[in-house]
Amino acid sequence: MTQERRPQAPDQVRAMVSEGYARVVEARGAEDAQRAREMGARLGYSEDQLDAAPEGANLGVGCGNPTAIDTLQPGETVVDLGSGAGFDAFLAARQVGPTGRVVGVDMTDAMLEKARENAQNAGIENVEFRKGQIEALPLEDESVDAIISNCVINLSPEKDRVYGEAWRVLRPGGRIMVSDIVLDRPLPAAVLDSIDAYLGCVGGASLRGEYLETIAKAGFSEVRVDREARFAQALDLDDPRIRELMERLEISEDEAKHYADAIVSLHVFARK
Repeated sequence: MTQERRPQAPDQVRAMVSEGYARVVEARGAEDAQRAREMGARLGYSEDQLDAAPEGANLGVGCGNPTAIDTLQPGETVVDLGSGAGFDAFLAARQVGPTGRVVGVDMTDAMLEKARENAQNAGIENVEFRKGQIEALPLEDESVDAIISNCVINLSPEKDRVYGEAWRVLRPGGRIMVSDIVLDRPLPAAVLDSIDAYLGCVGGASLRGEYLETIAKAGFSEVRVDREARFAQALDLDDPRIRELMERLEISEDEAKHYADAIVSLHVFARK
């Protein structure tokens, strides 16, 4: 493969991710919005949830976390790690109501600008978006009831720090409810080391056992997988973005399906 290799240093990886996702929001068009809605439906978001989010908030780059949002309670303080244009944060804000609060954390200026614009246009007042890294959250100790995240933690080169920070900011009894990508078997190094695979939430993915162990080592209890889905089930080989990625990685449809079968979206719960 001739695909450009991704950097290894954590700060360089974060810069690469930020640049990549800035391009996602800046290049968004009408067809992307429709594709994002279709993807959201496949991931389990209801029509009501898809309709409730402000226009432009759903970028279609997650792996789904509607069940976690449904469990949030009025009055809770919730943090969305890697909040992007605000899709899950806005749904969470609706769930916790006017007595609750949602804080979205993202490191990409273009995403923060879009999320804040969406909040202002929709008149949503119980949500704010802060710039920061999920490995160093801009939040006080024990100030949060619940943490949600949608296909973001796998992008971190320091997942142990992410879960350490989650433990720090959660109140005793608080919970994390995240959707993320893991691997059930190793993928070829040429795929894992590519920039495209990393930005596609695959190159940074841990093996399932390693991922769950990282959460437990941070101090969490009740670590469990509430739901999972094979990436192959949602793989749309007609999606132009998928076709372009396959071309850059120089892989066939059969290879893409084989690799996708090793990639799993987990919905993970854990409690402090």
